[in-house]
Amino acid sequence: MTMENSLQNLNNKHTPPNTFHQLSAMADEEPVDQKRYLEESCKPKCVKPLLEYQACIKRIHGDESGQKHCTGQYFDYWSCIDKCVAPKLFSKLK
Repeated sequence: MTMENSLQNLNNKHTPPNTFHQLSAMADEEPVDQKRYLEESCKPKCVKPLLEYQACIKRIHGDESGQKHCTGQYFDYWSCIDKCVAPKLFSKLK
């Protein structure tokens, strides 16, 4: 048995039929941004900062001067999400 035949037999034993075609079709598709999906899955874990941000928005709703803002609460919310997403996202990178 030649080396090429050995490799073919090995591939046939461990690779289901049509897998190559499925993989090549997947490779042709646009990559999916996993970060968006991970952010959505992390949002329920960051409810407290979200509620604080929403409360701030309500407090400053009628401000005509433009002096009031909720930047701190906004960044606290997204910081919470980023801390949740980071370990999961980096494990998916190639």
